Amino acid sequence: MKLNYKIQGSGQPVILLHGLFGSMDNLGVIGRALMDDFQVIQVDLRNHGFSPWSDDMNYTLMAQDIQSLITLLSLQNVIIIGHSMGGKVAMHLTELLPDRIKVLIVLDIAPVSYTSDSHRQVFRAINACTSYVDGNQQPNDRKSVQAIMSHYLNFSTIQFLLKSYKSEHWLFNFQAIEQHYGDICSWQQITPYYHSTLFIRGGNSDYIQPDYYTDILNQFPYSVIETIEGAGHNVHNEKPEQVISLIKQWIM
Repeated sequence: MKLNYKIQGSGQPVILLHGLFGSMDNLGVIGRALMDDFQVIQVDLRNHGFSPWSDDMNYTLMAQDIQSLITLLSLQNVIIIGHSMGGKVAMHLTELLPDRIKVLIVLDIAPVSYTSDSHRQVFRAINACTSYVDGNQQPNDRKSVQAIMSHYLNFSTIQFLLKSYKSEHWLFNFQAIEQHYGDICSWQQITPYYHSTLFIRGGNSDYIQPDYYTDILNQFPYSVIETIEGAGHNVHNEKPEQVISLIKQWIM
């Protein structure tokens, strides 16, 4: 699949991969901080942003999409940074291109399977917005969508989702995501990746728990795990300066 992407800056390539229900702009704060020293490539993953939609969605396919982009752009010595679902795509990619991926940075996700109900309220909220209401009229403006979603989600989650609501449509393929949510939550252990790897976890997030450290080290033996205290799952948005500082220390 040919993905939507944009390139800024020049130098060693850095690929940024966003999380579930997001788009390339979600890691923009990191891209802007690196573009003066690196070639920053921001990508919309399949079924997100302005990349094509597909009925099929799993980590093998998503990693192959990025593999195709790396081949298209003839990239070498790639630094790849992924958040949440994008972090899992990045981890899976190291098995496909172990010699081209020189540095892996993963934001608040571990190479483990998660329970498949952590986004239950998000699914309920979006389903409510796409159902016929008020005399068979669907909500067709941001204000109406926000009002419906407020029955299910907090303000910050709603604002995050609305970044992908354009021209009265969701930019993500909600049906495919819902259908393959089990695949998105799952993980199959991969061949160990013997290159520089940094995991950055939010101190208030439960996505990288101490119980997962063994799984991390078994698959990424050269990894270091850093914690940003006071940050949740969206660690790069909540504590951008600290995250950027860690990333720069790791790659510069």
